[in-house]
Amino acid sequence: MSIPERVFVALGSNLGDRQAYLAKAREALARIPLTRVLAASSATETAPLGGPPQGPYLNQVVLVETSLDPSRFLKALLQIERDNGRERGERWAPRTLDLDIVRFGTRRLRDPDLIIPHPELPNREFWRTGIEEIERGLKDNSAD
Repeated sequence: MSIPERVFVALGSNLGDRQAYLAKAREALARIPLTRVLAASSATETAPLGGPPQGPYLNQVVLVETSLDPSRFLKALLQIERDNGRERGERWAPRTLDLDIVRFGTRRLRDPDLIIPHPELPNREFWRTGIEEIERGLKDNSAD
């Protein structure tokens, strides 16, 4: 078993009860073996970033700690998406749930299925804001 690493996961939904899908995702993240949820940012509504006409997204960032390696953790995220009705078809299509590994500890990884840190992090202000909110909260809590 490896040393636990802190992972920022971006959650997004723009179909159905978006708030409920984010809640289900947080609950499912907490059930991943060797993983625990440490914090979650507030949810933010954003416009879709491309694809066919579709409704706005509800986005949130969650910080977890996991002893899983990035590949196994990604497989767990993809299963959570499938369990919540995610269908992969057209790129940028609407979705019940989208889970992205944004950062995984201090790792840098470039595999065909996974790039860490996520290459879109510089372009997604709502991800950066969510990470900053979580980090600020952790810093404030450690000062107590």
